[in-house]
Amino acid sequence: MTKILMVCLGNICRSPLAEGILRSKLPKHSFTIDSAGTAAYHIGSSPDRRSVAIARKYGLDISNLMGRQFGVSDFDRFDLIYAMDNSNFQNVVKLARDENDLAKVKLILNEVYPNQNHDVPDPYYGGDQGFQNVYQMLDEACDIIAEKVTR
Repeated sequence: MTKILMVCLGNICRSPLAEGILRSKLPKHSFTIDSAGTAAYHIGSSPDRRSVAIARKYGLDISNLMGRQFGVSDFDRFDLIYAMDNSNFQNVVKLARDENDLAKVKLILNEVYPNQNHDVPDPYYGGDQGFQNVYQMLDEACDIIAEKVTR
């Protein structure tokens, strides 16, 4: 079974949305998809209502997800770790113990724009359009991820 982790700052906007999108594209019996935040701001919290709403608009239910913080043990539990932006990428790689850990960590938009290191913008302080834009970015990246991991 392949295990994939999505990581953002608080684990209430981007990463739970990415988790829900990728889950919808992969067979449950072969993949485990989870999400986490690099900060402890929202441990145990549900996703932001705007992330839940945009997911629902596309037929996904992420309302039952719970925020949690990324930890070193996640390197042992997951095969691939996708960071939503450069800041969270750096926060994750700082915890890496070795080259094997480092090799698991990727920027999610590098799947769409290889080696360009673009960030998925944090929509938390923006309006609903920001969540729509983030959904579109993540959906495109998750299409590519799903294709790669099912080859």
